[in-house]
Amino acid sequence: MIKVTFFRSENGMPVGFSFKGHSGYASSGSDIVCSAVSSVAYMTANTIIEIMKIDADVTVNDNGEMTLKVPSHSADKVKDILLGLELHINQLQEQYPKNVTITTEV
Repeated sequence: MIKVTFFRSENGMPVGFSFKGHSGYASSGSDIVCSAVSSVAYMTANTIIEIMKIDADVTVNDNGEMTLKVPSHSADKVKDILLGLELHINQLQEQYPKNVTITTEV
């Protein structure tokens, strides 16, 4: 199961995300759920860092787990893209509830 965590600031602004695990929907290389989640995670991270030039803290480990957090002073700049990511992941979770879980942390 892919475990997604969305990070919020004290005032509720989206400030990051974490993706961990494997969906288990299909074998490696054929897993459409994993592909969808991975693609949107990397697209979001690349947009924030490379296009928007936000100095985000990003870690990706050997297991493919990704965490991204933006400084609180940049939260307003990345709000829309992070909310779009949440919308996309929520829709995937509705379609594949056995493969994706979502939590939110402050």
